[in-house]
Amino acid sequence: MSTNALRRTGGGGQSGDRIFSGASLAAGCLILGVLFSVAVFLIIQALPVFGADPAEITGGEGFFTYIFPIVIGTVIAAAIALLIATPLGIGVALFISHYAPRRFAQPFGYVIDLLAAIPSVVYGAWGYSVLAPQLALAYDWLARNMGWIPIFEGPASQTGRTMLTAGIVLAVMVLPIITSLSREIFLQTPSLHEEAALAMGATRWEMITMAVLPFARPGIISAAMLGLGRALGETMAVALVLSGGGLTASLIQSGNQTIAAEIALNFPEAFGLRLSELIAAGLVLFVITLAVNMIARWIISRHKEFSGAN
Repeated sequence: MSTNALRRTGGGGQSGDRIFSGASLAAGCLILGVLFSVAVFLIIQALPVFGADPAEITGGEGFFTYIFPIVIGTVIAAAIALLIATPLGIGVALFISHYAPRRFAQPFGYVIDLLAAIPSVVYGAWGYSVLAPQLALAYDWLARNMGWIPIFEGPASQTGRTMLTAGIVLAVMVLPIITSLSREIFLQTPSLHEEAALAMGATRWEMITMAVLPFARPGIISAAMLGLGRALGETMAVALVLSGGGLTASLIQSGNQTIAAEIALNFPEAFGLRLSELIAAGLVLFVITLAVNMIARWIISRHKEFSGAN
């Protein structure tokens, strides 16, 4: 290749790098701009609530009294989903990546990925019409035999539309996210690490605990946080499953609500101060989600150097 051809090739490569760098910078700035615009909009629209007479807020005792129960309900539903989906998702991901035969693992992985494509309203309809009636019998048994535990205190809901049901539905919804991301991280584990562990006489499970899980720890945390973000913001599935009502410590009683479901159910008819209340509730959810992601990034950065990937 001639010198002129090399120069032309190098110049084209540099131009491509500059274009790609500029496009990446523009995309990053656009994301930050959109995020900032959303935050400004929520703050401006929510300001009337913070200056209003507490008697004019829903419940008549101020915004904090109104928002506190649904914040707790949001956190409880997301926590239940995460507690169920995270270990199950990690287990399924490990099975696909390290235990299942190749001819079975790939189709099984596709099925898990397809679960993420199901609309949330379908999950909500399934939880409302199929899961909740089936769980009502189990809730009655829990209330009779384990009612001394506050979270299983009766009377149990006869419809099964409780916070525990909502948490289970959310767990099914976030399971594909956690499973897919964890599986990809497990497959990226350096083969030398795995082979070294096996060469030292470790069993397959010991190899996973020594080589795979330490390497994948930041990725697992990221997957769990993405699932948590989906659970925190889920609307229709929770709105269909929960029956609404006041805050209760029992997970098998009717009641409780989440911020997203509260907004979805009341926004179409809201106006004036009520509309500002719902937007202020959205601002609270925005802050919660942002805080969760910041904490997750801090945890990942703190443990990254101990991931076993170095």
